[in-house]
Amino acid sequence: MKIAFVAFIAAILLSSCGSIPPLNFSVPNVGVSNKKIDAEMKSMTITIARPDEKTGALPAGMENNVPQLWQTALTESLNRMVIFRDDAAMKVNLSVKILKLEVPGGGFSMTTNAAARYELIDRNTGGIIFAQDISSSGTTPADFAFAGIARIRESINRAVQNNITQFLQALETVDVKKPMFPAKGKGANE
Repeated sequence: MKIAFVAFIAAILLSSCGSIPPLNFSVPNVGVSNKKIDAEMKSMTITIARPDEKTGALPAGMENNVPQLWQTALTESLNRMVIFRDDAAMKVNLSVKILKLEVPGGGFSMTTNAAARYELIDRNTGGIIFAQDISSSGTTPADFAFAGIARIRESINRAVQNNITQFLQALETVDVKKPMFPAKGKGANE
């Protein structure tokens, strides 16, 4: 009886130990936008905020991976959304600053909190067409995986995916003819 019980517990533990998911910020189910922004996106940069801009921490060792993975996922989402016009006269840059990526230290369900500042900038005038700080979270329940590292990784994935999703939703409200912060001075009225 004891051997059967131990075998049963071992089987449960081993079956729930699955592999650790990779960091993957790719947003599922992004569809083609009904709205088009009359601008061509020329470049995108994703960086980690300076210490005086941060609203939280970024886990040590992720300084290089997170911006690159975030950019790849955002590029993929924008490509699938086809919201920008490649032949538009207006050219824009997208700048994203990662303000925080707070990863849980432990627990049963894991919640990661993320925040990023998105700015869409007119390349001709320097005016800021769109600017918004977006905060999101991603929670992985205790029954997702037995290993805590797997739940942590998946909560990071979900937090960033939710952040990008919120940005894509906000992007559909952008009107390039009504910039949030118009440029002043040279080039602004051209």
